[in-house]
Amino acid sequence: MPLLYVTDLAYPARGRRYGDEDVFLTSRLREHFPLALCHPLDARALMPGFDAVIVRNSGPVLHYQEAYEAFRAAALASGTRVYNPLTGRADMAGKQYLLDLTAAGYPVIPTVDDPADLHLLPPTDTYAVKPRQGADSIGLTFTEAPATRPGESLIQPRIDFAYEVSFYFVDDAFQYALHAPDPARRWELVPYEPTPEDLAFARRFIAWNTLDHGIQRVDACRAPSGDLLLVELEDLNPYLSLDLLPAPVQDSFVEALVSSLTAFLAAGT
Repeated sequence: MPLLYVTDLAYPARGRRYGDEDVFLTSRLREHFPLALCHPLDARALMPGFDAVIVRNSGPVLHYQEAYEAFRAAALASGTRVYNPLTGRADMAGKQYLLDLTAAGYPVIPTVDDPADLHLLPPTDTYAVKPRQGADSIGLTFTEAPATRPGESLIQPRIDFAYEVSFYFVDDAFQYALHAPDPARRWELVPYEPTPEDLAFARRFIAWNTLDHGIQRVDACRAPSGDLLLVELEDLNPYLSLDLLPAPVQDSFVEALVSSLTAFLAAGT
């Protein structure tokens, strides 16, 4: 079954090399599937010639929002299979999930979207304000007095966290974890050995998202209390930092992805 692999090989991601990661990953996937690469702006026009589309390092959707919405609508209308499936409830659908998870009492950085609700957040001197459709820290600002219109932006307390850590899953199976020891250097990552409590934390969000198949990255920060808080649940096109992994872990991840894709394709036949 031929796959259309969507990537922006030239996207200038800060601290990451999209092109290198996707060249590596497609070289391994070609051992199992016939595939072709395309830019996200070409995905809608090219997808009728393929059995499925796999969206990988395609860059922040806000840079090509109209084209992405057209691709998504066309895929749903035609029944084209897209991996990750378009039913994701997290970043794939915008940032509303941060509000929903806050309201439901999940361990997430507390989030509101109306300055009138600041009293619902923990006391702080500085707030982080970010666009509802933001990505890659684009549009992120810090202020002592948020003055956005209700529903326009997300507002969170600025947290003096110890470090960030990311947990990587294929379907509901944990693969590996990486963390950034220096909060000021988000993409200078090193391997991280999660505790059972860490994994239980990450699995809560994987279970909440209810994707049967797909790659997901759970980004969290270690709060001053010592607890982990969710920063982001990336279910659209999470960068995987595969170049930082030892070869056996790379191999294990590729095997898990091949198995997931095989099952995903078989379910649609």
